[in-house]
Amino acid sequence: MRTMKLGKSGVDVPVIAVGCMRMADKTVEEAKAVIDTAMNAGLNFFDHADLYGGGKSEEVFAKAIGMNDDVREKIILQSKCGICPGKVMFDFSKEHIIESTEGCLKRLNTDYLDFLLLHRPDTLYEPEEVAEALLTLKEQGKVHHFGVSNQNPMQMRLLQKYMGNEPICANQLQFSITDCHIVKQGLYVNMREDNAIDRDGGVLEYCRYEDITIQAWSPFQYGFFEGVYVDNPDFPEINAKLQELADKYGVTKSTIVLAWILRHPAKMQPLTGTMNTQRLLECAKAADITITRQEWYEIFSSAGNVIP
Repeated sequence: MRTMKLGKSGVDVPVIAVGCMRMADKTVEEAKAVIDTAMNAGLNFFDHADLYGGGKSEEVFAKAIGMNDDVREKIILQSKCGICPGKVMFDFSKEHIIESTEGCLKRLNTDYLDFLLLHRPDTLYEPEEVAEALLTLKEQGKVHHFGVSNQNPMQMRLLQKYMGNEPICANQLQFSITDCHIVKQGLYVNMREDNAIDRDGGVLEYCRYEDITIQAWSPFQYGFFEGVYVDNPDFPEINAKLQELADKYGVTKSTIVLAWILRHPAKMQPLTGTMNTQRLLECAKAADITITRQEWYEIFSSAGNVIP
């Protein structure tokens, strides 16, 4: 499996990450099959969150992988905190961040996280307090590196101001063929149409400039978890183009979707999310394919995006 450096962490990670959001719905045996498939394919980066299954995803994962010191050395663990299920609120207070992280560690049966990300932004957060919480976790050896999720450049800059030399290494952002607004706005600069509106502060270019790895969530979904566009009859143009390229490269449409994301020079790390072992293997194959510049734009256009 091809690897990359995750932001400024210096850590080598697979170019594709395994998202574990749906693991809560699996038995330990089913989860073990997914984990074994991932590990055999070189996918040893697992993304979690305290929100997923109310923590059950982390518990099932730890049991399925048989967590111990030997196993822990072979994997890279990431989790997220900040969303408060059932309370309709976000919480970036020092108390909540530390408490949530310790809960993740307990459920994952590990002493440390390789990466901890702040989930959706808490508009009431105090950056000094957040930094204090994160740096405390670092000093205690409970978290090695940090990142954010769904944040714009100024939100990251404000936090980084108080983080000293500890860098923000990753930013999880929605990115797929159907939802690629972080790319589109850069293609429609100085044009009188909605696509030219800067809704995220140029987050794509900012992350590239600051060496912050964009982790693409929901690469196969359209809208806000509205459904999958692959093999969906409502997206005939996209699927026709994906099938054409899948035939050319001898892979599946799912493989081409991730190859499209990996082709972007921002060096994004897509999150798979699937609990289907065959589909996971199809995703892993994307690391070995480099589509052409023209093919990238053809896929982009198939989603109804007009090249200006």
